[in-house]
Amino acid sequence: MMISAQISIYPLRQEHLSPAIEAVRRALAVRDLQPEIGPMSTRVIGEAGVVFAALQEAFVEAATTGHVVMTVTVSNACPV
Repeated sequence: MMISAQISIYPLRQEHLSPAIEAVRRALAVRDLQPEIGPMSTRVIGEAGVVFAALQEAFVEAATTGHVVMTVTVSNACPV
């Protein structure tokens, strides 16, 4: 099943925000997803198993930079 996911990562108490954001981008790209990075969130479209695996990896990688909060909205309806 194809899904879309909108992802936001919020680095907490970190001097630099880019390392956590870049970790998420890399984790998505490594799974051959094409992240559309916007000013407030990132969007990806792909097979459900691939997207969910990438989201797990993205959170783990971002968390290596320090404390983070990740919010994700997943849909199988818009747009696929």
